[in-house]
Amino acid sequence: MHASSLKNIILNAMNKQELIEKLKVIVKPYTTNTEAYQNLNENTDFIKDLKINSANLVDIVLDVEEQFNVVIENEDMERMLDIKTAVEIIETKLAAK
Repeated sequence: MHASSLKNIILNAMNKQELIEKLKVIVKPYTTNTEAYQNLNENTDFIKDLKINSANLVDIVLDVEEQFNVVIENEDMERMLDIKTAVEIIETKLAAK
């Protein structure tokens, strides 16, 4: 099997909802807003909704890098303020592998 075929299988298997569920596990230790966490969706903002401070946001980015085996550059890190953007960045990084 070619690497590109395998990559497509992996990407198709890991849909947005699965990415959101993985992100939910990653952010759990850093959030103080239990209600917002329980209702987490694409529109959830890390800082405004989940009450995650900027230092912990960096920890989340590091955890995302480790979980998905990707590297997130500073410009992507600065944009990663909500679940939707985080999913888009992760999808892009996985597709580039």
